[in-house]
Amino acid sequence: MSGKIVATNKKAYHEYTVDSVIEAGMVLKGSEVKSLRAGRVNLRDGYVKIKNGEAWLLNVHISPYAFATYDAPDPMRERKLLLSAREIKKLIGKVQEKGFALIPIKIYFTGKGLAKLGLGLCKGKTLYDKRHSLKKKEADREMDRLRKTYK
Repeated sequence: MSGKIVATNKKAYHEYTVDSVIEAGMVLKGSEVKSLRAGRVNLRDGYVKIKNGEAWLLNVHISPYAFATYDAPDPMRERKLLLSAREIKKLIGKVQEKGFALIPIKIYFTGKGLAKLGLGLCKGKTLYDKRHSLKKKEADREMDRLRKTYK
């Protein structure tokens, strides 16, 4: 996953434990690509649903491009994800396990200029897990501060 990162879903790392990340293409309209290049996207409440053997990205807001001349698409429309049938079958098996969800982690452009979605296979955290991860993060920061002062 190299290239220019357009948007990341920081909330996903707080709310879920990310088991694995899969790269998926997206079916977009031209003005949506322009908006992505401008960084006008919100992944916060997004998720992926599998319907009829196809993966669909839901609840992701891509703002309309300001300089589009006509027919701006709906910012909250469902967007089809480009995954192979084998990948979708594997995801269906994982999602049917208890607690797993497909959450968009980040949107980025590849070196060839293609918009890609980093799709995380995530499991929800409990309140205890969230507290534990915050304590660990704070302890790591404190250790880094101490290392810098004693070098």
